[in-house]
Amino acid sequence: MTLGQSLLTLADQVQLLVNALADDQDHVPVVKLFAPDGAATWLLTEVDPDDPDRVFGLCDLGLGFPELGYVSLAEISSVKGRLGLSVERDAHFVTDKPLSHFVEEARMKGRIVT
Repeated sequence: MTLGQSLLTLADQVQLLVNALADDQDHVPVVKLFAPDGAATWLLTEVDPDDPDRVFGLCDLGLGFPELGYVSLAEISSVKGRLGLSVERDAHFVTDKPLSHFVEEARMKGRIVT
């Protein structure tokens, strides 16, 4: 297991891969990662089947411009907030809304709202 994958449970990893291999569709976010002492948030829906470090989702670094794209789990793992805290997995995050819902709301508000 790589450092980045330690942010994800085995169930998360499996569902991210299942989503990646499914027909192109608007997936429900599998996991929410966040900086507990900062404004960065990631809602992840898929993993690159050829590179388990590369995940896809809605990324918000807290600068007012959330965007869809691929990001490295290792890079997320290296992020430290203002107080030096590491990024965490939100163990209580559950949703039945597709990623497009969060994208639309994030574009209107300038940040991810869950």
